[in-house]
Amino acid sequence: MTEKKPVRTLLCFNNHPTFFSLPFDQIGPVWKATQELMSSINAMEGVEIIGTFDDDQTMVGATSGFPFTWYMLVDFPDREAVQSACNLLRTIEVGEENHRLWKYMTVEARMGRALEIPSAHRS
Repeated sequence: MTEKKPVRTLLCFNNHPTFFSLPFDQIGPVWKATQELMSSINAMEGVEIIGTFDDDQTMVGATSGFPFTWYMLVDFPDREAVQSACNLLRTIEVGEENHRLWKYMTVEARMGRALEIPSAHRS
């Protein structure tokens, strides 16, 4: 029996104009909810976060597609786990006003497999 390979997934997040229109002193609850999102994905059974990427130093403001605002490269055990991770934007509350995280960002999951790098042959 062959071992089931993980689903290599690039989670691509875009921050909405609703995030960027917040007064600076009101961004904290969104950041706290974003940390909860990342921690929740990390705590999922069978999940390994390979890395994260945020290009906020050279790209400023809202985006509506590529390039995205920030990324997580994750190995998930199956497609259902990827769906559960994406669903967190619908369930994580932001602040006291009953808003959900999806008011402030979107996610797009690009699923595939790890690309094996062939070993170099030296003579």
